[in-house]
Amino acid sequence: MRHRMRGRKLGRNSSHRKAMFRNMACSLIRSLQVDEDEPNAPKVPGRIITTVPKAKELRPIIEKLITLARKAIPHAEKAKELKTTAERNSDEWRTWRKSDQWQQWAAAVAPAVALRRRAFAKLRDKEAVDILFSELAERFQERPGGYTRVIQLATVRLGDAGKQAMIEFVGERDRVKSKKRSAPVVTEEDDTSTNDAPSTVEVSETEETAESVETTTEETVETAAE
Repeated sequence: MRHRMRGRKLGRNSSHRKAMFRNMACSLIRSLQVDEDEPNAPKVPGRIITTVPKAKELRPIIEKLITLARKAIPHAEKAKELKTTAERNSDEWRTWRKSDQWQQWAAAVAPAVALRRRAFAKLRDKEAVDILFSELAERFQERPGGYTRVIQLATVRLGDAGKQAMIEFVGERDRVKSKKRSAPVVTEEDDTSTNDAPSTVEVSETEETAESVETTTEETVETAAE
């Protein structure tokens, strides 16, 4: 029995699964900034295709990393106010380095640095961590959760016919639900005015009927006279 054992094994041991999801997470994050001239560049940024079980297991890993990056935003903004604009190793920078303002800046930026180190311990990729904290954190700053979605594909994987799925970041190419339009409201005054006014079709039909009756009457009189 697998009581209290969450997650899929996927036919791999723990170290293999950890390395596999680390590579998949880095691939998904790094797909946001890819040169189009590269031979294996993805067609759509921020999207990878894998099997359905792997995509479902990867989703919480990615979303926890984005939550870490979002938590670092207020600390980084607070530290930015205390940071100097002087060039590094200049006289003005050395003066700021020895002042109390630097102590305040170091205390303010410390939580952001700790969160970045935690993300790096998970990904082990500096480029992916930079994209995570610079682009994804700002992109989902006002979103409380649900940063990715998993869409199952109709085509199966060649070789073993495994069910494929696409995992991507939300916010782009989102479907817009069409609004249902209700029937127009007709008041009682509109109903009476519509019923009172005869239509042109009814008038024309009445005139045609009268003409046909007169023609039939004339033909009957002529026949009787003969």
